[in-house]
Amino acid sequence: MMQIVGILLSLLGLVCAIIILIDAFKDAIWKGLVGLLCGLYLLYYAFVEFDHEHKWLIILGWLLGIGGGIFARLSS
Repeated sequence: MMQIVGILLSLLGLVCAIIILIDAFKDAIWKGLVGLLCGLYLLYYAFVEFDHEHKWLIILGWLLGIGGGIFARLSS
């Protein structure tokens, strides 16, 4: 059961990360490429430059989804 929860949380995190990455590519191609290759830059972009009406929900879904997914899969 925890494996399924972990997979679902990881998918949530992946979808949120893709939303941020698409916005980075729309802003500038180099920002999208650097965000794709370097997760720390994507984190910076999400907090500083990402502009969306649901910005904080998307960032929270990304970080908690990935973190919770890893934790759920490792704890089972």
